Amino acid sequence: MKILVTGAAGYIASHTAERLYSLGHEVVGLDNFSDYYDVSLKQMNANALNVKGIKINTIDLRDVAQLQTLPVDFDYIFHFAAQPGISATSSFEDYLSNNVIGTKNLLDFALKNKELALFVNIATSSIYGIHATFDETVVPSPASFYGVTKLAAEQLILASSRLGQLKACSLRLYSVYGPRERPEKLYTKLIANAFNNVPFPLFKGSENHLRSFTYVQDIVDGVVSVIGKADLVNNEIINLGTEEENTTQQGIEIVEQILNKKIDLQIVDARTGDQLRTKAVIEKARRLLGYNPKTSLYEGLKEQVQWYQDNFL
Repeated sequence: MKILVTGAAGYIASHTAERLYSLGHEVVGLDNFSDYYDVSLKQMNANALNVKGIKINTIDLRDVAQLQTLPVDFDYIFHFAAQPGISATSSFEDYLSNNVIGTKNLLDFALKNKELALFVNIATSSIYGIHATFDETVVPSPASFYGVTKLAAEQLILASSRLGQLKACSLRLYSVYGPRERPEKLYTKLIANAFNNVPFPLFKGSENHLRSFTYVQDIVDGVVSVIGKADLVNNEIINLGTEEENTTQQGIEIVEQILNKKIDLQIVDARTGDQLRTKAVIEKARRLLGYNPKTSLYEGLKEQVQWYQDNFL
């Protein structure tokens, strides 16, 4: 099948594009190569995909004219592109334009694809709010611009599904880590600082935050498993993560164990809107998708450390 992956030069999307390609599908990527973080890292991901025959088009979803350069013959759309995180350097307008306006433009494009089997929206546990420990039926309580705008994007897509305009589902992801993780995220930054003998800035109190840290390939397993299940997952919200919980402190200690090195910590002010606890409730994913994450935090972090050494040392 022919599959469009948005945000394909990014972290999770690049892994998903590779998996889809390995399954025999024709994969077309798009990315606006935003400078939210070092563009050279996105280019590195793009190069890895290009070598395998996956083309990434430089397209910004906020620009309708750019979207119109794509053909309208896709069987699936996997929508990862977004303004991520809860960074203080991002304005509300950044989140609004990328996550809401961009999604609406993509939705309009999707409706032109007459053979489209399913629109797969990639959402986030941040939609649940400070405590993300619920199943998909709970009323959302986002506490950040990121969570609010990702909820709006999700509902834009599902509204079209409810109206029968297309088939769609939304996958809410939990604290994904592994190779290619963004440089400002916990483990990539922790590993980088450890190797470079730089103190790691730890947000005050975050050492006690509980997370469903989920290995990226386990997440990709769940994402690609929607293929062929359009009728089953249509208009559904599905959590993807792991039921295993670890504190940030436990994660730090595992990295120290792998590196056989103590990491210096520098306590900095807490972030507004940061989640205190995430625990993925995945019974629905197990039932509908046969989803079964297997990678332990230790195993996954060994892979991430190896990736960092191979690419940056």
